[in-house]
Amino acid sequence: MNVTNRIKEIRLEKGISQVKMAEDLQITRQTINAIENHKYNPSLELALKLIKYFGVGIDDLFKLEED
Repeated sequence: MNVTNRIKEIRLEKGISQVKMAEDLQITRQTINAIENHKYNPSLELALKLIKYFGVGIDDLFKLEED
């Protein structure tokens, strides 16, 4: 099973740049890029920060795809 996310879609809807988001969450822009491109799954702590940052539910941000 793979975890997919809608971080890029939601970030763009809210007009937030990767640089701004990286500064706000105190992570690197490269980390955001890797997460948005499904090359890296965020830690539980970062996932919870992303949910709070966007003000969305976990199901709005992450999906568990079945093979």
